[in-house]
Amino acid sequence: MAQTAVGKAPITLVTFGLGSCVGIAAWDPRVKVGGLGHVMLPDSTQARLTDNAAKFADTSIPDLVNQMERLGAIRRRLIIKIAGGAQMFNLFNDERFSIGRRNVEAVKAALERLNLKIAGEDTGGSYGRTLLFDTETGEVTIRTIDHGEKAL
Repeated sequence: MAQTAVGKAPITLVTFGLGSCVGIAAWDPRVKVGGLGHVMLPDSTQARLTDNAAKFADTSIPDLVNQMERLGAIRRRLIIKIAGGAQMFNLFNDERFSIGRRNVEAVKAALERLNLKIAGEDTGGSYGRTLLFDTETGEVTIRTIDHGEKAL
């Protein structure tokens, strides 16, 4: 949680426990460089502690892309897939607690600021996910309890 990992094929990157958090898989198919971020919160400007760039959508995604570029990835070639952003708890029917939806919106906004398009998405709902990302093929697999498994 609140981490970023990058690497060159052949490795598999995995993030567990995507409830309201959002996983971002980015892949450059030419050089087979992959990156995976696990975003916890939408906006670093609302936080007191901002020392972990991976924690927030607005800081995690630029950091992820920069790390991938250092390994030879080219931004315009990146294929992006996202998962998570569930509404795990319905607390008082209050929008302030819709962290999952807000995380998805913030991730999409951060990607748009970098001119990156989403090629696959599995977001929302009220269940957790595990995201597995094969940097050799670019395949992203989403595993869930009671909702099966699917490829993005």
